[in-house]
Amino acid sequence: MSGLDPAFLIVGALAIVTAVGMILAKNVVHSALFMVAHFGLTAVLYLLLSAPFLAAAQLIVYAGAIMVLVLFVVMLLGRQEALLDEPIVGQRWLALAALGVLGAALVRVAALGVPAAPEGGTAVVPPAFGSPAAMGDALYTQWVLPFEVVSLVLLVAMIGAVVIAHFQRRPRNEKAGNPAIAADATEIPSPRA
Repeated sequence: MSGLDPAFLIVGALAIVTAVGMILAKNVVHSALFMVAHFGLTAVLYLLLSAPFLAAAQLIVYAGAIMVLVLFVVMLLGRQEALLDEPIVGQRWLALAALGVLGAALVRVAALGVPAAPEGGTAVVPPAFGSPAAMGDALYTQWVLPFEVVSLVLLVAMIGAVVIAHFQRRPRNEKAGNPAIAADATEIPSPRA
């Protein structure tokens, strides 16, 4: 573990703290702010790994576009509706348990050590590492199926958020506010009557 840069360790620890803060925050706005901080720290980690394109993409795509979508959902549902009970009981604790398992795995890998270079040689980083051309080549050849699956999952999540918001906005008793609605809402009056 002595080969790791101290800045990398500090930024990595702060990224873990912001991720835990995002999970534990009771207020959805605070959770979103923790998420923005985590996205920024992840971009710094990419810079420390000499991948400036990935850092820029992290800031533009995640801290920019994804956070705008999250804020749209918060505004669409309203701050109070977003603070309702958890749809899955105990999901915060399950997320913390998963975070603990991941953290233990990372600590184990760090304790075992990962060789920075092959035995008796020096590590050679490809000259195109982190470039847009290398990223595009990997993304659209080797990783095209996972890329499309993630796109589909994000689309389904966005449509689901809109549907949930639409049904939560309807008043529970539509008959009370409109006397023109028939007493039995299941009966639709015929046009001949």
